[in-house]
Order: sequence, then C-alpha cells, then structure tokens
Amino acid sequence: MKQRTLAFGLGLALVAALPSWSATAKTIKVAIGHQSMCTDTYTAGIVVKEKKLLEKHLPKDGAYADVEYDISWADYSSGGPITNQMLANKLNIGVMGDYPLIVNGAKFQATDSLRTLYVAGTGYNLKGSGNAVVVPVDSDIYSLDQLKGKSVSTPVGSAAWGMLLKAMQDEGITEEVTLKNQSPAVGAANIAAGKIDAHSDFCPWSEIMEFRGTGRKIYDGSEAGVPYLHGVVVREDFAKEYPEVITAFLKAVVEAGKWINENPSEAVDLMEKWTGVEKEVLYIYFSNGGHLTLDPSIKDDWVEALKFDHTVLVKEKAIPPLDFDTWITEDYIKAAYKDLGLDYEADKSSMVDPAKANAGLPAEIWHSRDGILTYETMPEFLKAVAEFQGTGAKLNATYVYDKETGLKLFGKTAYFVVSGDGEYETFLRKPDAEAFASEVKGEIIDLPAAVASFIPSE
Repeated sequence: MKQRTLAFGLGLALVAALPSWSATAKTIKVAIGHQSMCTDTYTAGIVVKEKKLLEKHLPKDGAYADVEYDISWADYSSGGPITNQMLANKLNIGVMGDYPLIVNGAKFQATDSLRTLYVAGTGYNLKGSGNAVVVPVDSDIYSLDQLKGKSVSTPVGSAAWGMLLKAMQDEGITEEVTLKNQSPAVGAANIAAGKIDAHSDFCPWSEIMEFRGTGRKIYDGSEAGVPYLHGVVVREDFAKEYPEVITAFLKAVVEAGKWINENPSEAVDLMEKWTGVEKEVLYIYFSNGGHLTLDPSIKDDWVEALKFDHTVLVKEKAIPPLDFDTWITEDYIKAAYKDLGLDYEADKSSMVDPAKANAGLPAEIWHSRDGILTYETMPEFLKAVAEFQGTGAKLNATYVYDKETGLKLFGKTAYFVVSGDGEYETFLRKPDAEAFASEVKGEIIDLPAAVASFIPSE
C-alpha cells in the first residue's frame, strides 16, 4: 500500500511540474495587435500576417505536439489602443513605435501585477526620420517656429505626438501651440482640406500627403536628434508560459525583414495590395537608401533613446515611472537568432547612418512601364525626366536625396539648388536650401524648373 501511495504521489508531483497548459489545454490563443498604416511595424505585422510566417515557425513538437494555435490579428491606427487591449488581456503581443512602447511599459508597471516585456525591434532610422510635421501644400509656413499661435493636430499617444512634444520643447513654443487629438486619417484629410494649420504624424503619412500633393513637410523627425524606432512588446505572463511561441514570432520578424531587403520591388507591390498605401510611398521606406533599417536587435543606443524619450513625456506629466532593466529583455530575440543560425551580436553592433550609407546613391525614376531606373548624376537624371516628359511617358515617381541628412525624398517635393557653375544639390527643408544657396551663390528652384533647363530648344 505504501508503494502504491508513493507512486501515486510521485505521479501527481510530475504532473504538477509540467506546464499548466500541457495537461488540459489543446489550443493556444496568439492575439497580435499591429498597424497596417505604420510602415515601421510591417516586419512584425502585415508581412508576418499575410505571408503566414508565424505559422511556419510555431513549435509543433515536444510539449507543443498536440497543440492547436488560434492566431488572430487586430489592426489599429496607432499604438495607444494596442496597449489598452493588452491591459484587458485581449492581446498577447503588440507592435508599436518608440513613445507608445514607453507608455505601454509604464502603464503595465503602474498596475499591481501586470507587466510587459520589450523583446525586439522591428526597424529604425538613426536620424529620427519617419515622424514629421506637415502643413497644407499652399501654406506660407515653412518652419516650426512659425507655428506660434497655430493649431496642430496629432494622434495623441503616438510616436509622432512624442516627437512633436520634443520639438516644441526644443523650440520653446509648447505654450504657444494649440494641440488637437486627431487620428492619422482625419489629420491627413484636414490637411488636404486646409482645416488645420499643421499635422504631426508617423510613417508613412507625411509621405502619403506629399505623394498625393496635399501636404508639405516643415519638420522632419531627423531634426529632433533622437533615433526613431519601433518594436515588439509582449505580456510577461504569456511569454513566461509560452516562451517558444514568442521566439517563433521573432523568427518570423527576422524572416520578414530578410524578405523585404532581398525583394524590395516585389515587397512594396504586395504591401500596397495588403495595406492600400501606394507602392511609390512604401518605396521611400523599404528600398535601398530608404528610411528604414530592418533590424530587430536591441541596441544599447536604443535603450538610451527610449530612456530619453521617457524624460520628454515626464516633462508633460503624462507618464508613470518605467524600470527599463526589468522591462527590456534580449532573451527571446537571441534565442530566435540562435535557432536561425544568425549572429545576433553582429547585428546589434551595426548601425546605419543615412548620411553615410546613402552618400553617392543614384537618383531614381519609377517608370510606369520600365520600373526603377537609376542615374549617377543629377544632370543625367534631369535630362531623363525631360525626355520622358517629352514623349508623354507616365512616371510614377522620382527620388533624390537630402544633402544634409541623406534621406530619400520625392523629387517633386525637394528643393533644388543650382549653383553658378551648374551643379545641383537637393534638400528636404527650405531653410537648409536657402543657407546652401547663399553659400554657393546659387538659386533655389523646384523640379519642373530644374527639368526645364534640359528640355531641348525647338
């Protein structure tokens, strides 16, 4: 009798030692909050969803041998609602920008027991580009200081909201600007209709407005001097119960970035179909020389940037404290890299600076029939545009680079400076173009005027 009792007791102890779900639950629910209208989240959102990369990497052996997965995706216009749904335990995983990430971690830590973990990045721009302040295309406002006494809308709680707070603090105009909370789509519509003085938004909304001819940038996130990054947060209770599921998700993120980098033209074409964002806009972000570096590693500089962003929010009394040491973990992304046979430390130590990486990259024309065409010099580029226009060919878009930051621009929105000796440079901001024009005794012109010089005379 004692032997039987002992054996029975050992059996109970063994069952108790197993994960709580393995003996009873057959279905694991994986609920992900993403943003199909935020390019920096695509490698952990729409690409993983549409290419079914999570399904490819989910564990199916060992303790997971008899498990079925119930995967659901919820699409949001900004990061704030994702945090609310995670707090309500309706989402396990969230993908969002830098300031929303901080709010997410702080809100969870403000509770008695709930916590999230910041487990990976998705993409970044070292200069901070991605967020921007846009005015109606016919506005007479060209710089941030001209917003004194004006109304600016932004999705409150978003990365663009955080950037705007930082920019206004730097400019000393926080008390002189009226802020309005508007979603990206509403803000963009109000810019098009001229119903708001300016709108601050995250990627790719400013480029959408530029491409559609409704808005013009007056402030780019690169001017804030803080890297722009997005990442993945997970509920800690879910991650501890199913660590292999989180690792599988991050393997999908890595694969999504690799696919985009290797197939940018195919990727932007498919992403246009999945999101409705024009492929010409997406090309600004995902092409060679584009705004985004698709790197899921958690760099030391990112931690410092997030800590700085937290101080910006503290100044506005809008956020609780955040213990970064307990919130950030590299365990899951390191495990994903190891499983994929990749060198995590190599990616973590690398940094792409657009000013250096994009130096000397060719200007581009997206021809509706022939695709992307490249031109090593500005005169060659302008001559080609003139010739195409002369034949009536349809050009989807043109692309040049900002001399100051190396950022890729639409040719039609860039400020061209032509010097006395016929050399051309292109700029994102009018004040930068004016300063350079004064330095080289040149003239500021737009793309049509630059092209006009290369139209053959009759």
